[in-house]
Amino acid sequence: MLDIRKIRSALLSVFYKDGLDEIAQYLSNNGVKIYSTGGTLSFIEGLGVEAQSVESLTGYPSILGGRVKTLHPKVFGGILARRDNPDDCAQLKQYEIPAVDLVIVDLYPFEDTLASGASNAEVIEKIDVGGISLIRAAAKNYGDVAVVASRAQYAELLAMLKENGCATTLANRKYLAAQAFNVSSHYDTAIFSYLNRSERIPSLKQSLHGAKELRYGENPHQKAAFYGSLSDMFEQLHGKEISYNNLLDIDAAVSLMGEFSEPTFAILKHNNACGAASRPTLLQAWAAALAGDPVSAFGGVLVCNRELDRETAEEVNKLFCEVVIAPAYSPESLAILKQKKNRIILAAKTFELPAMQSRTLLNGVAQQERDLAMEAEESMTFATDAKPTAEQVQDLIFANKLVKHSKSNAIVLAKDRQLIASGVGQTSRVDALRHAVEKAGSFGFSLQGAVMASDAFFPFPDCVEIAHKVGVTAVIQPGGSVNDRQSADYCNANGVAMVTTGVRHFKH
Repeated sequence: MLDIRKIRSALLSVFYKDGLDEIAQYLSNNGVKIYSTGGTLSFIEGLGVEAQSVESLTGYPSILGGRVKTLHPKVFGGILARRDNPDDCAQLKQYEIPAVDLVIVDLYPFEDTLASGASNAEVIEKIDVGGISLIRAAAKNYGDVAVVASRAQYAELLAMLKENGCATTLANRKYLAAQAFNVSSHYDTAIFSYLNRSERIPSLKQSLHGAKELRYGENPHQKAAFYGSLSDMFEQLHGKEISYNNLLDIDAAVSLMGEFSEPTFAILKHNNACGAASRPTLLQAWAAALAGDPVSAFGGVLVCNRELDRETAEEVNKLFCEVVIAPAYSPESLAILKQKKNRIILAAKTFELPAMQSRTLLNGVAQQERDLAMEAEESMTFATDAKPTAEQVQDLIFANKLVKHSKSNAIVLAKDRQLIASGVGQTSRVDALRHAVEKAGSFGFSLQGAVMASDAFFPFPDCVEIAHKVGVTAVIQPGGSVNDRQSADYCNANGVAMVTTGVRHFKH
């Protein structure tokens, strides 16, 4: 195969015409024979560029409401014929099939139609058949044929053609073929995922465009990339590039903040909240969140669920932090926060996190539903004679939200809807509690009247005993241990209110 292939004929069949005019003009100016279909043909002819309809080439009209236009040997023969194969070339001549050197396709917008909320019938009609077939044929025969499978590549193609004098190199064609299969595989994955919503075929397929190379992974010696579109979730208003570790903390931050409706501020470090509080105003919430652990807050990720105002920004600006996330910022607050040139400032958009979570494990991938359970007052079961007060119920709900989003084993101590201290990521629950108690004391907090939340049941009554002795008066936990009665008996004997939820919140 020769490396250079002059473009003498091209087939253009696209849904979106934006950007096609310059390519059509360039091809025409270089004497390229253009074949086209339907609306694309009308668009090209409207430019004053000569083109031949595919119908006149095949001798068949477009049928079935446009479902069949290009599916014909006179089209696919010209694309798939190997130019260095004498038998292929002889058959082209025998059946009067013109060779096609360039195929440009832009598929029906299946994903856009699906995202618009269109009916099933409308979505199905946007499954491209002819276009995807043209892409696969041209990409398979990249030794001789160049293919463009998306309008996103129009400019790149034009630059290639101009550089090579309306020709392509083998390297060009192989690259374009790889891009074409990238487009077609993504397209098919989207269709499969749509149809499999109801069929539940046990097959995991995921296709994400737009890989962003990150500076490094968790550590400098690890390479990393992010696949996805952060711009759909956030607008970055200021700061350096987001790192791998930043992404982990941002994910944890937005997941946690999604639990709260009242004005709330949280500070996260290594995916766990080290400070959190709900208050009538954002400024009050910030002050209470920071007070929970002003040491760990250094270099943390900050998240809130109200527009960040000037007064709050002035206080936030006193702390070195990696990331600030808010739904909006007043002009004054943004100017204040931008004083630190590397501080990442994100404006959160309205979004939904994926319903399924995936993680690579061993030689495969494990997938689970996102933990969307969150227990309200009506789902609590009183496990003791003493019942929590209305204020304690609010604190228990607050603490349970935090412990749900903390690494297991986890214990959260809270009071007046403020995180007093937590013990997270411990190998035993009692160690998690002891760590939380020690931490609360180191920052001068009294645990008298505090509540305790546990992400899983207490295997023994030691946790409620330790908690009671430092002042905890109400406890929330899933329950389910064979020793639940022992924990309840201790609480009954010491006037501690305990509720169970029946829902465990392990997080690993």
